[in-house]
Amino acid sequence: MPQIDSWLHVTFWRDVLHRTIAWAVHALPAVLLILVLALVLLKVLNTLCRRVEVSLMRRGRSGDVKTVREIEKRSETLLGIFRTTGKVVIWVMVAMLVLVQLGVNIAPLVAGAGIAGLAVGFGAQELVRDVISGFFMLLENHLRLGDVVVVNGTGGVVEHVGLRTLTLRDESGVVHVFQNGKICSLANMTKEWSAMVFNVGVASKEDVDHVMRVMRDVARELQDDRRYRASILEPLEVLGVESFDDRAVVVRALIKTQPIEQWQVGREYRRRLKKAFDAHGIEMPSPHRTIHWAQESSASRADARPANGASNGASGARLGENGAHA
Repeated sequence: MPQIDSWLHVTFWRDVLHRTIAWAVHALPAVLLILVLALVLLKVLNTLCRRVEVSLMRRGRSGDVKTVREIEKRSETLLGIFRTTGKVVIWVMVAMLVLVQLGVNIAPLVAGAGIAGLAVGFGAQELVRDVISGFFMLLENHLRLGDVVVVNGTGGVVEHVGLRTLTLRDESGVVHVFQNGKICSLANMTKEWSAMVFNVGVASKEDVDHVMRVMRDVARELQDDRRYRASILEPLEVLGVESFDDRAVVVRALIKTQPIEQWQVGREYRRRLKKAFDAHGIEMPSPHRTIHWAQESSASRADARPANGASNGASGARLGENGAHA
């Protein structure tokens, strides 16, 4: 076998060594330069993202707390997507340039990748739909990292927003992952501002105007508290009597708060309102059940006995007549 003999010959390995040295002299520096440039581009990408984030934060400091929080969420979400996309593009370019330096003709690879991408596009229509839906969801600013949302009936905090999936974590710690293309309904509970609605029930005998005054006074004290002053955007808005029946009168009110602060403010307001109702003697509705015992007098029972006896006698007489007639 002459081919195997040539492989075992010294001249063959001498030629391989000369070619390797020639490639190392000419191509290896180019490969190292490409890798160094890739690291520099990654560093520039991270620096650019940080500077954009700092610039946005500096611009938002001139506004109120709500504006600053909105800018933080928006920048964190978009810069995360931009950083990931930039890294993917840089490493794909590095791989192609290294293949060129290794002597690989990438033209067939690019053409094959195009054909494969077309085939994948037809076969993976859900993936394409997810990516397009995620892009427009981010572009239209429907949600950001840290928002509390309800997606397809499942609520939780947004932990990850990508071009393909959306990740939520509910109050029990369970992580829910949704494909962007299959999100049918999306409710954001913490975009720009939030609100807590109260349906306060009092006994039907209470003065409704007095109840409303107490509710406003409690809300005013809560807003004056330095611990909750920054969380409450507007004073309590009493919407009025929502409903009433023979047991309770329901008064509806609303407090507008900073995003995600509505639950904390709502719990504290309910605690203070309960204490204020107790102090003012305002009764809250509670289930009551009244039982009446029906007792018959001895006279009525005595009257009932002769009547029953006469009735029985008359029935017996009729039966006797019927028997005689028969």
